[in-house]
Amino acid sequence: QVQLVESGGGLVQPGGSLRLSCTASGSIFSINRMAWYRQAPGKQQRELVAENTRDGRTNHADSVKGRFTISRDIAKNAVYLQMNSLKPEDTAVYYCNADVYDYALSGHDSWGQGTQVTVSS
Repeated sequence: QVQLVESGGGLVQPGGSLRLSCTASGSIFSINRMAWYRQAPGKQQRELVAENTRDGRTNHADSVKGRFTISRDIAKNAVYLQMNSLKPEDTAVYYCNADVYDYALSGHDSWGQGTQVTVSS
């Protein structure tokens, strides 16, 4: 079983920054992809940024390009989301997602519990 635990959300003023963290634990053989999503009240969940761990390629949603950056700590099975120049419309619950293979080579589409980010003055 694989678990993802997020942290780092909170209240921030417009123009401010936050860094979200997500750590994977459990029976992890490899992590092929890690991504961040968010869901604002009354809206669908949206993918923000994803990283293919095999080649390091990243994809960013247009709404966060130039403001949000994904990074990883391979040794810690962790992924981070650095969010700069935050706007009120960035207010949402943010979720970490990872495609994980365990030692039995079974794939797991794993999700964190979500962390609230509120951008308001």
